[in-house]
Amino acid sequence: MRSIHPAADEGATPIGAKLRAARTAQGMSLSQVATTTGLSKGFLSRVERDETSPSVATLVQLCQVLSLPVGALFVEPEVQLVTWDEAPPINLGGFGADERMLSPRGQERVQLLRSELEPDAHGGSDLYTINCDVEVLHVVSGSVSVRFADRTVTVDAGAALTLPGREPHTWRVEGGEPAVVLWTIVPAPWSGSA
Repeated sequence: MRSIHPAADEGATPIGAKLRAARTAQGMSLSQVATTTGLSKGFLSRVERDETSPSVATLVQLCQVLSLPVGALFVEPEVQLVTWDEAPPINLGGFGADERMLSPRGQERVQLLRSELEPDAHGGSDLYTINCDVEVLHVVSGSVSVRFADRTVTVDAGAALTLPGREPHTWRVEGGEPAVVLWTIVPAPWSGSA
């Protein structure tokens, strides 16, 4: 009878980085985890680098120390790519703007919009609000002014302006050149899933 020595699954879920992230998020050093669990720092380091696989009992113990549900180690993160060409066009009421939603439809936590703005583009003469907690305007190219009830702020290429979405405001492209703007809105005021 011959012995069979199974090899580790090459497609195994890498859990080391998730354990390391949980440990650092807890503000714990390898030494602290080693002392708490009775495991060696070297072993823990190899686990975090996915060079060795802990037993189920050890994994449960580590997760308890790190306040991490065991199942969280095996959940694949939801990663979605949205290209400009497939991003749905949206209309926020602005003029001279080609606006697209770059965050996935159905994403409720955050919304990313890209606006390609003509030299005379603007958000309208009336101030408006967006039903969100935070709005970030990042000017990729060009210059955009944001007008509030009591002031106007000019945002040039490379800069970002953060404001409460419920603060009445509007915007206008400045300088006679086109502009490209990224808007990050938290949480998403609409998911685009309808």
